[in-house]
Amino acid sequence: MSDTARERSQASLRRERLWREFKKAPPTAWFGMAVIAFYVFLAVFAPLIAPYGESEIVASQFEPWGHEYWLGTDNLGRDMLTRLIYGARNTIGIAFVTTCLAFFIGVVGGLLASTLGGWIDQIMGRVVDILMAIPPLIFALMILTITGTSIPVLIVVIAVLDSTRVFRLARAVSMNIVVLDFVEAARLRGEGLRWIITREILPNALPPLVAEFGLRFCFVFLFISALSFLGLGIQPPTADWGSMVRENATLISFEDITPLVPAGAIALLTVGINFVVDWFLHKTSGIRDDK
Repeated sequence: MSDTARERSQASLRRERLWREFKKAPPTAWFGMAVIAFYVFLAVFAPLIAPYGESEIVASQFEPWGHEYWLGTDNLGRDMLTRLIYGARNTIGIAFVTTCLAFFIGVVGGLLASTLGGWIDQIMGRVVDILMAIPPLIFALMILTITGTSIPVLIVVIAVLDSTRVFRLARAVSMNIVVLDFVEAARLRGEGLRWIITREILPNALPPLVAEFGLRFCFVFLFISALSFLGLGIQPPTADWGSMVRENATLISFEDITPLVPAGAIALLTVGINFVVDWFLHKTSGIRDDK
């Protein structure tokens, strides 16, 4: 059998094994994956699905739910359903980019600290301790008040704050791997730092890091929504679920549940991601269900 045919056969076996694992997933995991797929669909195709423009004023303010405006209108007369759909694109997209940047900073720092050790590990650890000693919401509010609330600044500030948690996890996981025999053998072979990290340590540390990515995404997602609710997150006229709750909060006094719709969208996505993360952690931990 040629190398190409062997690679195709191995890839086919991996796909079949992955599909078998998906079929054995519990209902909660399937529910979570369905929720995530639905939100991703909304985020990608928002301009095609939304009935109006993101910032288009279509009626008078606080129109009730009806046939023309399914979720009514907001405090400026914009369609709430349209804002909700565009909010999926903006809130989820920014949270995803922020989480990726946080993971890049935290994982690279944690793996370098555990692999190199010594004074590098000590310095990086103390910097992380200082950042973690300050409540992240207060720190973010202070920085964003000084630097402004543009989307790039928002992403960088939250990513740096969140990377401290990722650093702690990556360092703790890799510290148990760097002392194993195969890592020492790679060092004795003369492999470089990049090889040891990418080929020896990272593949063995991947399962807990992937699970942490899902959890971190939830925390970042909620953090951005909280900042937007306080007025220092995603700024108008960009649609965002956190700011939508703030802008329409006065309706609660009139027994109108419209502000709860974006809040419910935030909660549903968080629950769905946690269901998938729980299932993934269960599969990668080696625990088996009793038959």
